Amino acid sequence: QVHLVESGGGSVQAGDSLRLSCSGYSGSMTCMGWFRQSPGKDREGVAGIATGDGTTYYADSVKGRFTISKDNAKNTVYLEMNSLKPEDTAMYYCAAGGSRHSCTLALGPNGAHWFGVWGQGTQVTVSS
Repeated sequence: QVHLVESGGGSVQAGDSLRLSCSGYSGSMTCMGWFRQSPGKDREGVAGIATGDGTTYYADSVKGRFTISKDNAKNTVYLEMNSLKPEDTAMYYCAAGGSRHSCTLALGPNGAHWFGVWGQGTQVTVSS
């Protein structure tokens, strides 16, 4: 398994933007995903991208504001976060899944179960 490293988090005001990066993914994984978790809450899927054809998936709460992308040559995935809201505050994790269904299930209940390789997380805090 590969080790993933996230970066790019920080403290911003509502309406600001951030771009998160996740390096270290392998093409042997079928899906790269971004998840977030707040204290006392379950980890939830935010976005996913298929490593093969680049198909993207988004949670309704971030659709139209966040964009996931990948650079295969750099083994890096990104999450561009625009129009940030206080409710976006969380620890953000990138993860790699090897199942055929990892991307399609990432945003559903227990979506994190389909991802076996995780980064250490990067904190995003959005103030009103």
